[in-house]
Amino acid sequence: MMKKILMIATGGTIACCRSDAGLTPLLSCQELIDYVPASRSFCQVTGIQAFNIDSTNMEPEHWLTIAGLIEEHYEKYDGFVICHGTDTMAYTAAALSYLVQNSPKPIVITGAQKPIDMEITDAKTNLLDSLRFASCPRAHGVAIVFDGKVIAGTRGKKERTKSYNAFSSINFPYIAVIQEEHILFYLDDKDRCTGPVSFCRTLNPKVGLLKLIPSSSADLLDYMAGRYDGVIIESFGVGGLPSYKSGDFRQSISRWIGLGKTVVMTTQVTNEGSNMSIYEVGKNIKEEFGLLEAYDMTLEAAVTKLMWILGRTKDPEEIRRLFYKTINHDILWHG
Repeated sequence: MMKKILMIATGGTIACCRSDAGLTPLLSCQELIDYVPASRSFCQVTGIQAFNIDSTNMEPEHWLTIAGLIEEHYEKYDGFVICHGTDTMAYTAAALSYLVQNSPKPIVITGAQKPIDMEITDAKTNLLDSLRFASCPRAHGVAIVFDGKVIAGTRGKKERTKSYNAFSSINFPYIAVIQEEHILFYLDDKDRCTGPVSFCRTLNPKVGLLKLIPSSSADLLDYMAGRYDGVIIESFGVGGLPSYKSGDFRQSISRWIGLGKTVVMTTQVTNEGSNMSIYEVGKNIKEEFGLLEAYDMTLEAAVTKLMWILGRTKDPEEIRRLFYKTINHDILWHG
């Protein structure tokens, strides 16, 4: 039986046309669908235009809109494909992994490095692959489909700005690869998807990020404390906080904890994750304040997961429990 797929268009390079101001998202959802007529042999596609923006302009309210559209139409379709710009695609895929959990139906995010109306482009292949994966009875949950690879929604990261193989799966294997008309699964675990799908309708966008550089001032954390409910600190190596003559990060962390706000430590290094217990600069301060640590999570997953959690609770123990709960393969190890 022909699968029914809902395609949600949000803009991005895949929908761009040339203009005097540069590439601008202008193509409609239906125009995108028309570029992949081969999809008619295996699915029926219905399109919705959620918005038409450059993904640089993506905000948490847009993620809620996309999740709301999926929830509204969930019973009518067998799968969903979201066309999206590549620059913030990893954030959107991670956010949707928390907003739509335990989905037996596939929710696929895709896009392109070049517009679909160009003669040489990756857009048509990516879109056709995404529709094919969304039509596969073994597919489920939130995933990125790009350059023939299927990546768990919490594990994708854009690592190349121009090449077609823009996305990698970080600290986790690819779910599958798509070669021509064949889907080869490396992780075939739909049988673990039990219980009803759940939707979340709230996020707390007051999550900040501080990327440390040598000589970073602890005053930055004090400034952020007045504007955010949670902060993720991207430290060096396996993780730690410096003590410079210019200021003491320990005092700033103490202020954050005293205000009842959440601090998460992670690493600037893409692969292999953090482990603050190895060095004194990380071990002591983590134990003193009970800081959360992202371990093998991507930055995109840590950011959006904290937004999801802080939209649900302010209780420190519940925040900790939810942060270390594995959702869509986002964390494998936590101390």
